Amino acid sequence: MISKIINMVDRMKDAEDRRLESMFQSEPIADNGFSDSVVWRLRRRIWIRQLTLPAAMLIGGAIAIKPALQFVLVGSRLLNAVPQDLFAAPAAWISQLPIILITATVLVVCMLSVRMLDE
Repeated sequence: MISKIINMVDRMKDAEDRRLESMFQSEPIADNGFSDSVVWRLRRRIWIRQLTLPAAMLIGGAIAIKPALQFVLVGSRLLNAVPQDLFAAPAAWISQLPIILITATVLVVCMLSVRMLDE
């Protein structure tokens, strides 16, 4: 189904529009397939670029998984060796937590607004 708006635009063309259309309706210039080969090369490069990053991520992840697991195991052993009293938050911090969060939020907003002003 053709839209009525498109039909109205086709009917409202003036002489200048018709001259421009006739000027651009000429046959394409013969270039022995040069433009097709350029388009093909560009599309191939785009596909290569789109596939390279995910492939590199998969290869890097496969290589890094063993050291990452060893790192997690060493970290868990170290956490078990540290006394648990160091992880307990003092009671004074818990009562001050809302003030700390509000201050941190204001600081982040100020930093972002300064960065936006610089741009």
